[in-house]
Amino acid sequence: MTHLLSSSATSRMFPKAVLALAVGLTLASCSNSDTASAEGAADSEVTLNLYNWSEYMPQEILDGFEEETGIDVNYTTFDSNEAMYAKLKLLDDSSQYDLAVPSTYYVEKMAQEGLLQELDKSKLSNFTNLDTSFTNTKVDPDNKYSIPYMWGSTGLAINDDVIDPATVNSWNDLWRPEYQDQVMLMNDMREVFAMALLTLGYSGNSTNPEEIKAAYDKLTTIMPNVKTFNSDATRIPYIEGETNLGMTWNGEAVMANDEGLTSLVYKYPTEGAILWMDNFVIPKNAQNVDAAHQFIDYILRPENAKIISEEIGYASPNAAARELMDEDVRNNPTIYPPQDVLANAEFQEDVGDEALQVYQQYWDMLKTGR
Repeated sequence: MTHLLSSSATSRMFPKAVLALAVGLTLASCSNSDTASAEGAADSEVTLNLYNWSEYMPQEILDGFEEETGIDVNYTTFDSNEAMYAKLKLLDDSSQYDLAVPSTYYVEKMAQEGLLQELDKSKLSNFTNLDTSFTNTKVDPDNKYSIPYMWGSTGLAINDDVIDPATVNSWNDLWRPEYQDQVMLMNDMREVFAMALLTLGYSGNSTNPEEIKAAYDKLTTIMPNVKTFNSDATRIPYIEGETNLGMTWNGEAVMANDEGLTSLVYKYPTEGAILWMDNFVIPKNAQNVDAAHQFIDYILRPENAKIISEEIGYASPNAAARELMDEDVRNNPTIYPPQDVLANAEFQEDVGDEALQVYQQYWDMLKTGR
């Protein structure tokens, strides 16, 4: 799921800004329920088509929105930004979706390519609930096209029933020969290459073809250890015993622990975690734009953002929602990384089409074994 700002210097400063999680923002009032009910009656024949990552929206939230507004939600999923982008642009299917949830570096790319509609923030009464650290970023000034949804990290996952977590601290540890056929990597080109680039001392957002090739060369040497690539419910291979260590998103580790797999340990690698933020956008040919705005504003209510963050285990950019959360959630380092982790982490950024083509070439070669 995978980021933020467009210069390396800025992105290294941004995590410090994230740390200043706002306490001064007051709760913005919820949308008027009478108005919502009236709108729901008028919109009873409307279906909102939501294109999102899998297991990334609690059913309770979808049901609550449908009950309040009378708008049905058709929830369709993707497992990578590349798959989402291909669906909306290359297959020209943007008219099928009213909302999509790309990561920030794809927001910038899609906006530049004319794939997104401008938002009408007059319809988003709860926008002020957002932490200002996550709004008006370089990739989308004034949030012209996007609204932050969730942010999080990609780090190490270790099954401590099989492997001592104290012995796995680095991305480089995944290459150790004793882990043959035990490692899970994300099915996500940028995340996997970011991991390899970090082990080589490069930025995970490198645009240098030589550095990207060096990362590819290194990744070819991990393949005997790789059991599977997965970006669709990444906790499942660990829960089912298919893999014992590898990559995962922090929220998947939280959900695994909540579901009883307390042996799954999440760690921030010494080379640095990969940080990302996902956002709501309205595709250029969306058919139900008013319903899309209603849904975004519903998500921005503090009580709803709280439910989402606590259920799916990712950090909320909604400052008002964090004020409502239990202390053990606000202080959970797997969800909200401590300052030293953030200082050593890097948000994913748009690398531009030329570099992206280089990544894609090597990714295809890696996956096909050529």
